[in-house]
Amino acid sequence: RVCHFSRRFSRSTVGFSTHSRPRIAPRLVPGAFAKTRSLRSATPNFHVHETSVTMASASSLASIQAPPVALRASALARARAAARARAPIVPRAAASAPPMSGIGACHAGAFLSETEKAHLVTIAAMIGTPGKGITACDEGPGTIGDRFEAVGVVNTEENRRAYRQVLFESEGANEFLSAAILDPETLYQKSSSNGEAFPKVLMARGIVPGVKPHLKIFALPGQNGATVMQGLDSLAVRCAEYKAAGCEFAKWRSPLEIDVANGQPSDLTIETNMRDLARYALICQSQGLVPIVEPDIALKGTHDLETAVRVNVKVQSELFHQMNLHGVYMEGAVLKSNMVNPGKDCPVSYTVEEIAEANLQVFRRCFPTAMTTANFLSGGQSLEDASARLDAINKRKGRKDPWNLSFSWSAAVQMPLFQLCKGKDGLQLEAIGALYVAELAIASAAALGTHTRKGTEGDHKGRGGLFGGKK
Repeated sequence: RVCHFSRRFSRSTVGFSTHSRPRIAPRLVPGAFAKTRSLRSATPNFHVHETSVTMASASSLASIQAPPVALRASALARARAAARARAPIVPRAAASAPPMSGIGACHAGAFLSETEKAHLVTIAAMIGTPGKGITACDEGPGTIGDRFEAVGVVNTEENRRAYRQVLFESEGANEFLSAAILDPETLYQKSSSNGEAFPKVLMARGIVPGVKPHLKIFALPGQNGATVMQGLDSLAVRCAEYKAAGCEFAKWRSPLEIDVANGQPSDLTIETNMRDLARYALICQSQGLVPIVEPDIALKGTHDLETAVRVNVKVQSELFHQMNLHGVYMEGAVLKSNMVNPGKDCPVSYTVEEIAEANLQVFRRCFPTAMTTANFLSGGQSLEDASARLDAINKRKGRKDPWNLSFSWSAAVQMPLFQLCKGKDGLQLEAIGALYVAELAIASAAALGTHTRKGTEGDHKGRGGLFGGKK
C-alpha cells in the first residue's frame, strides 16, 4: 500500500514530511523494508541510497487519495466489533489463574493454591534449619531386626519402639535435629512418656516428622541387576493417610550403582528412576507433603572421583529436569543425595578437599537454587569420614553455593549405638541416648563447617597410594 506522502526516510529520524503537514515519526513494522525492495523493482525512478530512500516520481501519485478520516474510523470500529463477537468471553479472574490444561498446566506447582505452596515452603525451611539435620530411622522391621540380632537383641515390635523413642526423646537431641524419617510402623507407635503418637511427640520438640512411603525394589529386565523402586500406584492414598497421622514430608529412595564394566547406570536406568522420583514428588505435594527426593548412588565400586562426578551430574540433571517437566513446586521440595565419592575400592587416593570440591561441582552444575537445602545420606561412610567430608564441603562453599548443606544419616550414626548392646542383656537405652547426642553434635558442627577432623579422616585411601592420580 503506497501512502499519499512524499517518501523520505533517514537513519537519524525515520519519518516523512509534506509541505502542509507536521513531521510525524511512524512506527516501523516488520517487513517494511522488504516491501521497499519490491517497490524498487516495480516502480520507475525509485532509488535507495545509504542514508535515505526517496521516490522521485511522487507527483505521479498525487491522484491517489487516502480514505476520509470518518470512513477509516467507521471501518475500524466495525472490525473491532466483529473481533469481539468471535472471541470467547473470559472473566478477568479466570484469565489470570494458572492454566489447568495445555501449555503451562503443569508448571511450578500450578495445581497448588498459594496457601498450599506457603505451607510446603515453611516445612522445607524447617527441615533446612542451619546446623540441624535429619535422623533417618526408617529401616523396616527386617532391616533393623538384622542389626538387633547381630548384637544379640531380640527383634520385637516393643524393642523397635523403645529404641526409636530414644532417638526422638534423648535430652538435647532436638538441638541438632530438624526432622525425622519414620517407617510406617513407627508412625503409629506411641511414646511411653506421655502416650502420644510419635509424630505429635516430634513436632512438640521442634522436629518435623516424615515417612518412607516407597515399597520394594524391582530389578529392571536386561539391565544387569539395576533396579527401580515400586509403590507409585497407591501412593496418593497412602500419602493422605500419612498426612492425617501427622506427617509433613515423605522420602523416596532410588538406589543406583556405578558399574562401568556393565554400562550402569544406563540411560534407561537413570530415566526410569528419575521419572519415578518426579512423579512421587508431584503426588506428595498434591497431598500436602514436602517430597524429599533421594537419588542414592552406592559407594561400592572401583570407579575414580572423576567418573563419580560425571555420573552424579547426569543423574541429578535428569532428576531436576523431570521434576520441572512434571510441574513439581521446587521451592517446596528437598534433596537427599549421596556424597560424591570415588568407589570404595578405587585404587586412587583423594584428599578430603578434593572430594569436597567434587561435590560442589556437581551441585553448581545441577542443583536449582529454588531448592534451599540438601541433606547428604551417609551411604556406608563412617561417622568420622562423613563428618569430615561434610565439614570440608561447607568450609569450601562460596557465593555460588547458596544452599544449606547438612546430614540425613542412619548407619553412620546408629551402627555405633548397636555395638553398645553387644554381649549385654538387651537394649542399653541410657548409654545409647548419651552416645547418640554426642554423635549428633559432631554432625551438626560439620553442617556448620566448624568441625575439626582428626588426622586423615575424610580422605579416600586408595590401594595405589596416589592422591588425585598424582604421586
